[in-house]
Amino acid sequence: MEVIQQSEYVTIGELVRLTDMRYSTLKFYTEEGMISFEQAEHNLTRRYKREESLERIYYIKSLREQGKTIPEIKEILKNS
Repeated sequence: MEVIQQSEYVTIGELVRLTDMRYSTLKFYTEEGMISFEQAEHNLTRRYKREESLERIYYIKSLREQGKTIPEIKEILKNS
C-alpha cells in the first residue's frame, strides 16, 4: 500500500484500494469522462495520475453527498 501511495500513476484497482470506493463506480466515472486517464501503449492499461484522480474522486463524492445528480456533477466539472 505504501508503494501505491507514493506512485505517480495508479491503476483503477489501486484507486479502489486508496478510496474504498467500488470498482464499478470508478469505472462509471471514467466512462462518463469524470476522471481522466492515460492509456499505456504496451498493454493498454489505463493509468490514472494518483493525486489528481484522488482529488477529483473526493470532489465528486462530496458533490454526491450534497445531493447532486450525475448530469449536474458533469456540468460542474466541465465548468471548473
